[in-house]
Amino acid sequence: MSRRREPVPFAFVAESERYRSNVTPPPPDRASRSEVAGRALVGLTVAAGLVGALLFGWPALQTAGPQSAHHTQQSEARDGR
Repeated sequence: MSRRREPVPFAFVAESERYRSNVTPPPPDRASRSEVAGRALVGLTVAAGLVGALLFGWPALQTAGPQSAHHTQQSEARDGR
């Protein structure tokens, strides 16, 4: 294997880092009322879903209190059934 000893010119890389365009991009289009209303509706739906999931899951997150101490499971095998 022979290695190349000659330098490779990478001046174009240095020039590309300094390059600045004088062309400005066009301003973004403003969203219409229906687009804004749609985004708000999607956001409200997601928020309502999270709140609903929390409300429905809240009883499962509660720790066992004194009222659950009286509830015990009984096996049917013990009754001979």
